[in-house]
Amino acid sequence: MPDERPPARLLAKQLGLIHNIAYYSRETRDFASLGLAEFWRAYVAWRCAPVGRIGPATATALLYNFAPAMVGDALPSAWETTTPDRVLALRDDCLTRAMQRGLASFADRTVLSEAIMLARRGIEAADSAGRTLFGAHLDLPWPESPELSLWHACTLWREYRGDGHNIALAAAEVDGVEAHVLLAARGIGNATTIEQIRGWTKPEWEAAIDRLSDRGLVGPDGSSTEAGLELRRAIEAHTDRLAAEPLAALGDRDVERLIELSAPIASHLVDNGAVAGQWPPPKPVRRGER
Repeated sequence: MPDERPPARLLAKQLGLIHNIAYYSRETRDFASLGLAEFWRAYVAWRCAPVGRIGPATATALLYNFAPAMVGDALPSAWETTTPDRVLALRDDCLTRAMQRGLASFADRTVLSEAIMLARRGIEAADSAGRTLFGAHLDLPWPESPELSLWHACTLWREYRGDGHNIALAAAEVDGVEAHVLLAARGIGNATTIEQIRGWTKPEWEAAIDRLSDRGLVGPDGSSTEAGLELRRAIEAHTDRLAAEPLAALGDRDVERLIELSAPIASHLVDNGAVAGQWPPPKPVRRGER
């Protein structure tokens, strides 16, 4: 049965899975050498490092759906033991090794080369205005190794859509924890899992349910309502529209080709366990763990 998701969403799913190797690779344990032994402290540092030596308020604004307290656990303390430049250098080294390991048995290297070419052409045509994480990553030099080049291209697409999704959430007056509550109402995640991987506490979760319930977007128990489901559909459609520029730059035929090329790469990484094929992952890295 063919996938009926809009091309923007389908491509985001596949390129996002390739980008996600950063969150599952054992190589990132090397961040302990920079004083960042805890996974989520390292994550916040490397995700925000392209923007520079920022503090917790700026990082919370960029990441949007992370609890400020969780972000504050990572920044600015990360900069007491390392620098953004050192974080980026180690991130690139870790991801080069992770991608080479994950794709070692992927036979058709021409698929990788063509996917990189198309993904780069589309995303480099996108406007960075209003998209800080995307713009900061776009300013980074393009990697030389094909494996890291593919990861970088997928990361640019992920941050471009992610920044746009944050814009759509803010326009809908849905904050970071409310976004998770709306997803949980659809059966995606729950309060316990989200507290571990995004930092929102039970009182914050319950307060978000109350706010959304007052708007008729969830039931008093956090269950779904038609209004809430409709708002989520509207947010996703808005995100798709905001993600349209790199697809338009490629054109329909090359978008279809990039979808065709990225599908077996993403499936290969999922099948060999390099990335999880679902979110939240079945065994998420929790706060305080590595």
